[in-house]
Amino acid sequence: MKSAWIAMALAGLSAAEAAGQGYPNRPIRLISPNPAGGANDVIGRIVAQKLSEVLGQQVVVDNRGGAGGTIGTELAVRSTPDGYTLFAGSQSSVTVAPHIYRKLSYDVRRDLIPIATFAEVQNLLNSTTTFAPATVKDLIALARSRPGAIRYASAGNGSASHFGGILFARAAGIEFLHVPYKGGAAAITAVISGESDFNFGPMPATTALVNAGRLKAIAVSGNKRAVALPNVPTVVESGVPGYVVIGWFGLMAPAGTPKAIVERLQAATVKVVNSPETRQQLIRTGAEPSPISPAEFPKFVRDEYERYGKVIRARSFNPAQQPSRPKPPTLQTSAP
Repeated sequence: MKSAWIAMALAGLSAAEAAGQGYPNRPIRLISPNPAGGANDVIGRIVAQKLSEVLGQQVVVDNRGGAGGTIGTELAVRSTPDGYTLFAGSQSSVTVAPHIYRKLSYDVRRDLIPIATFAEVQNLLNSTTTFAPATVKDLIALARSRPGAIRYASAGNGSASHFGGILFARAAGIEFLHVPYKGGAAAITAVISGESDFNFGPMPATTALVNAGRLKAIAVSGNKRAVALPNVPTVVESGVPGYVVIGWFGLMAPAGTPKAIVERLQAATVKVVNSPETRQQLIRTGAEPSPISPAEFPKFVRDEYERYGKVIRARSFNPAQQPSRPKPPTLQTSAP
C-alpha cells in the first residue's frame, strides 16, 4: 500500500513538472474584476502585454466587473487551475470586499494563490475643475458648512475609492454623500461632468486626466508624495494626521495550480515588473513598482486581509446603509 501511495505521489509530481515545462502552449486569460478604464485594468494591460512577450503566448485581459470585484473574483476561483486563467487581484477585491460582501461562495485565503505583485498605488483626491476647494483644508471647511451635501463618487461599494472616502471622512470628522457607480471609469466620468463633486480614484485611472486638465488634483493618499505628481501634497501634510491608504495590484491563480506553473509565472512577472520600460510605464500612470517580493506576497495578502477586516468590523461598516445613486440638491461650487 505504501509503495502505491509513493508511486501516485511521484506520478503527480511528474505531471506537475511536465505541465510547467510545457507551459504555456496557448493564450492565457487574465481576469480583471473591474470594468475597463479603472486602475486594475490599466495596470493589468501594461503587465499583460509584457507577459505575452516573456511567455511567448498572448495574455488577454478579460474585464468582469461588478459587486466590488466579487463577480470577477468568483469566476477566477472557479476556473480550472491549469495556469490558463489568472486573476488580477487588488486591495479592494481581495482584502476589502470579502469583509463587506459576507455571503460569498469562496474564501480568497483558501481559493487563490498569490503569485507576484505588479505595483502599489496611491489614491488621488480629485475633483471637477470648477469645484471651489483647492486644498484638503478647503474641502473640510466646505463639508462642515454643508454636512452630507457634497457628493463623492466611488467605483462601487467596497471599492478602494469608496473605502478611501469613508476613512477620509471619519479621520476629518465630516460627512459626505456617497454616490456609488459601476466601476472607476464611470465614477471619474461623473466627476468630470459635475454629476459628482470629487473622488478618491486610484492614480492610474486619474493621473492622465489631471495632466490633461480635466480633473483637479487636491491630495494623494500615501505616506509620501507620488512620483507622477510631485507637486501634489499628501493628505497627512495637508492637515489630516494618520490618513494613509495605499493600494496594491498583483497576479494570482486559482488554488490547485501546479507549483511549477506558479514558479514560471513568478519568474516571468518579476522579469516584467523589474524591466526599466515597464517601471517607467507604471510610474507614468501614477503607480509605483511594488517592493514586495513573490516570497513575501502570500503573507502580505493574509496580513492585509486581517488588517482591513479589523478596521471594517471596528467601524461597523455596512454598504447597505449607503445611498444608491441618490438625487441630491444641486451643490453650488462657489466657496462657502
